[in-house]
Amino acid sequence: MYGIHLVGDLGDRLKVNELKCWLGAKVWRFCNLKGNIEIAGLQIRMSIFMSKKMKKLVVLSGAGVSAESGISTFRDAGGLWEKYDIMEVASYDAWLNNQALVLEFYNQRRKQLYEVEPNAAHLALADLEKDFEVQIVTQNVDDLHERAGSTKVLHLHGELKKVRSTIDSSLVYTLDGWELKKGDTCEKGSQLRPHIVWFGEAVPAIQEAIPLFEQADICLVIGTSLNVYPAAGLIQYIPRNCALFLIDPNDLPPVYHPKTVHIREKAGKGMLSFTQQLRSGKEERPTV
Repeated sequence: MYGIHLVGDLGDRLKVNELKCWLGAKVWRFCNLKGNIEIAGLQIRMSIFMSKKMKKLVVLSGAGVSAESGISTFRDAGGLWEKYDIMEVASYDAWLNNQALVLEFYNQRRKQLYEVEPNAAHLALADLEKDFEVQIVTQNVDDLHERAGSTKVLHLHGELKKVRSTIDSSLVYTLDGWELKKGDTCEKGSQLRPHIVWFGEAVPAIQEAIPLFEQADICLVIGTSLNVYPAAGLIQYIPRNCALFLIDPNDLPPVYHPKTVHIREKAGKGMLSFTQQLRSGKEERPTV
């Protein structure tokens, strides 16, 4: 299907359909050639472009993407699980038992987030919006995808720079700065908590994510071990003819999908290979 972009002054601004009738069908068909035409002394410069629908690229990203920016992960050697008992800082019981420790844990993570920048993988994903309809579904709670320029980002597990009411989860605020203190309250007078999905809590955004994967033409899983549910289960919703790419240097759980490629690299280097395959059209014929 072709579209026509008109540049010039026709006196009154004519809608495309009106112009089509004015020119007549034969002349209009002639206009479906790139170039300039002159009618009744009026110069109309026309450029023809293909209005080909962009393919939908759905991305499931995890901690391995942000790790290359210096964000600590939970599972890697030297990661957060070696420094903290996760249930003492990232569960609702922890919040009830030691609110000060939970606040400090997330304050330090938030402070670190202000000190780091998006890396090559973030930037490459944002750049793909030039050629694809890109939707990122991330397990990460940082804002590095957004800061890199990605425009459609769904956070499954919350957002580190946001806080919410402890009595009304619909009251969500962007925190001014990195520090959330005891005594910081919502408009209803309740203590604010990190806007994070803690272990044992429901993941409301998963219902919003499922249709995105169902509509994918290409699916990319990057920087995640595929061990955290329900996020890992999202790839089960992609269509059978959807090309599936996995970027991770490690072995992953078995994925039973007929069009799967595992790029065994870290996020930044893996994105180089991935984008080369996409832009060469090789996503149509992936090989394991």
